[in-house]
Amino acid sequence: MSLPLIRSAEVAAATSAGRPIVALESTIITHGMPYPQNVEMARGVEQIIRDEGATPATIAVMDGTLHVGLEDEQLTQLAKTPDAAKLSRADMAICVAQGGTGATTVAATMIGAMLAGIEVFATGGIGGVHRGAEQSFDISADLQELAQTPVTVVAAGAKAILDIPKTLETLETLGVPVIAFGQDSLPAFWSSTSDLKAPQRLDRAEDIAKAHRMRADLGVPGGQLIANPVPKSAEIPQADIEPMIAQALQEAEAQNITAKDVTPFLLQRIYELSDGRSLETNIALVRNNARLAARIACALVT
Repeated sequence: MSLPLIRSAEVAAATSAGRPIVALESTIITHGMPYPQNVEMARGVEQIIRDEGATPATIAVMDGTLHVGLEDEQLTQLAKTPDAAKLSRADMAICVAQGGTGATTVAATMIGAMLAGIEVFATGGIGGVHRGAEQSFDISADLQELAQTPVTVVAAGAKAILDIPKTLETLETLGVPVIAFGQDSLPAFWSSTSDLKAPQRLDRAEDIAKAHRMRADLGVPGGQLIANPVPKSAEIPQADIEPMIAQALQEAEAQNITAKDVTPFLLQRIYELSDGRSLETNIALVRNNARLAARIACALVT
């Protein structure tokens, strides 16, 4: 059986010409915000990548086909599909085999990017070890994906609703380089800094690209996580966001919300508790990550 993968016209042209490409996930479109804000955000992020000299490739499964890059009408169609499945590593093959439609998480987007030969991926924040994982064992597949799939992922760190110290320890165990961009402190998603020191620091996109190439030359599997801090002007300081996270976590536990439903519930509650400020910060950090990812992708082809 041949792989049902289709590149958009823009991505196909960039691939043939050897131009830089940046992968983008699609769950932020289907599960992150309502229409039409979601499609406006997606188009804006894609344009930032183009403005930096690279080609955007939003990845999704539509009607059983893995799309690497979406035509504008497909982007609109996906943005209007609130019941699209949320696809991680465990779900992707079944969705494709059954002719389904689904949006890709970090792990699934990395798989799609690898299959299409794309080396850089921009997202908001990765999944990780959930708070209370010592009882629930709730750990995102994103961490294992980073350990085995050779894609550089640019994010604003792990989502702040997670147990970030345990996430960092797990990534160290898995041998995943965690590199803060331009600072010594590890970013904490909505907050530009945290109390945690980043394991590594690099200050230039060119140096990140060199590290990506050297990892492959050494035969070391997996990718690297670039923790790119949200701009200070758009951040929510940890002292402000932590009480909201704590309240949302208490409500999730009281309502017995578990597994894949946890993250969407928490993000929605924090949006409500912050009067929409968390979403504004989320959009700002995604745009910032797209810009850096494009620069890394350009450095990889020079």
